[in-house]
Amino acid sequence: MPQTLIQNQTEGRSSNSAADTINHGIQANFRQFSLHLVQIFLVGLTIGMTRIVIPALAESEFGLADQAFFLLASFVVVFGVVKAVMNLFAGKLSETYGRKNILIVGWLVALPIPFMFLYAPTWNWIILTTVLLGLNQGLCWSMALNSKLDLAQSSQKGLVNGVNEFVGYAAVGIAGLATAYIATLFGARAGLFYFSLIVILLGLVLAKLTIVETLPWAKLHHDADENSIGESKSLAQLFKLASIENKSLFALNQAGLVEKFTDAIVWIFLPIYFISQGISLIESGAIISIYGIVWGATQLITGPLSDKIGRKDLIVWGMWFCGMGITAIPFTDSITLWSFEAAFIGVGMAMLYPNLGASVGDFSPPQYRASLIGVYRFWRDSGYAIGALVMGIMAQWSQDLLMPFWFVGIAMFLSGLIVLLWLPRKIEQTSP
Repeated sequence: MPQTLIQNQTEGRSSNSAADTINHGIQANFRQFSLHLVQIFLVGLTIGMTRIVIPALAESEFGLADQAFFLLASFVVVFGVVKAVMNLFAGKLSETYGRKNILIVGWLVALPIPFMFLYAPTWNWIILTTVLLGLNQGLCWSMALNSKLDLAQSSQKGLVNGVNEFVGYAAVGIAGLATAYIATLFGARAGLFYFSLIVILLGLVLAKLTIVETLPWAKLHHDADENSIGESKSLAQLFKLASIENKSLFALNQAGLVEKFTDAIVWIFLPIYFISQGISLIESGAIISIYGIVWGATQLITGPLSDKIGRKDLIVWGMWFCGMGITAIPFTDSITLWSFEAAFIGVGMAMLYPNLGASVGDFSPPQYRASLIGVYRFWRDSGYAIGALVMGIMAQWSQDLLMPFWFVGIAMFLSGLIVLLWLPRKIEQTSP
């Protein structure tokens, strides 16, 4: 990390920033920590606005034929590929150019999205929109999370991930329900246009005017780490380490990939499944919002809890809870039961989601943490693409939605079993 960059970033902090001197801890950096939570909330709103309206209205608004399941899944496949790639490089880019600069770039690439929603003549435009959405998510979410980890103490990783995911996925649930309601009043195009334009502009302005660069805090973590290694490692070396060579990181990365199958089926197929069962768009949105809000809120408990009792059991049982909840949905037929199952899946996601990311941080030296978390986020969000592709093919081939539910349930169980067998309870920090 160039010394001049660190010096300029340190000198460039405003007088009302989190601290006059660089100290770690959420309380010591509460103002900046809170501002990054606002960023996460806005990023959550940006992705949440697509969760219900686009799948449910694909046929009426964008001309998809009935039961065109593969085409419906295609926008999530593209989103997953783009976001995964950006996650991989975002950490390394931020270590070179700064967290704040990459955050701003993430909001800038999202600016065309509202206008594309408004004027999209074909489904291909929606696919292109998801490319920009994936870029935005990969850059902005990664930067807001890494910055909070920079500011916090090393012992607060579970709390940071729990609060981060609470805010982000509560926003996903809120945005899904809000845009479903707005779409019924003003139409899908106009509703998505106004909602997304306000959120994206607000995120960009706040990132530019209120966010402070946190690389100096990251350097302090590195300097304080007695296991820090002087030799620099390339992204390719770190990718190989996390993906193949290190058993613990492999277990976490595969679990991150597979758990996205759950979110992908909720995103793609639950809206059309519920509507096919005769309930309204608003009712469907309410059920799916329960999943997101419970997921988000429960992480306030499961994230800090993992700092005290360990992360492994929470991850394993979270994977299995999600698998059981997804498998149960096709076998029930009431809004009450579907709502309960959505909440149960949300609890499972809350058990596993923040603690997978926190565990990667546990096994990562501070100097490589952003890059190794980037590798994890690459594999995790590849799960969107792989899961959506497989489920889309299954549903298209069978012309039925039952197979994707079974696929996700079985995959979640097997992935949780790998974590149970391969992830040690005792944290042994990786030494590249």
